[in-house]
Amino acid sequence: MKMSYEECIKACLECMESCNRCFDDCLNEDDVKMLAECIRTLRECADICAFAAKSMQSNSPFVKQICNLCAEICQACGDVCKKHEHHKHCQECAKACYQCAEMCKEMAV
Repeated sequence: MKMSYEECIKACLECMESCNRCFDDCLNEDDVKMLAECIRTLRECADICAFAAKSMQSNSPFVKQICNLCAEICQACGDVCKKHEHHKHCQECAKACYQCAEMCKEMAV
């Protein structure tokens, strides 16, 4: 059974919020330079999640492609965040990213 847009939109918005929180928390860490890749990926992820949610809300003819790209970026962001084991905010964000990646993969098929 195909999931509804609502579920995927919810996952995208939760991921976007999580990325924005993590972004802010990363900027407040002592060694921001060490988190540069994470911070950059968080921005990309938050942006694509917002865009994917908007494309589903407006029933875009490109939803599958957008969700496919969103899944790819969420997966990458989760992988980068997961590397920072000592930062709780990165671990929580990785979970949200992986959840969204799964939902978007389903939406893209």
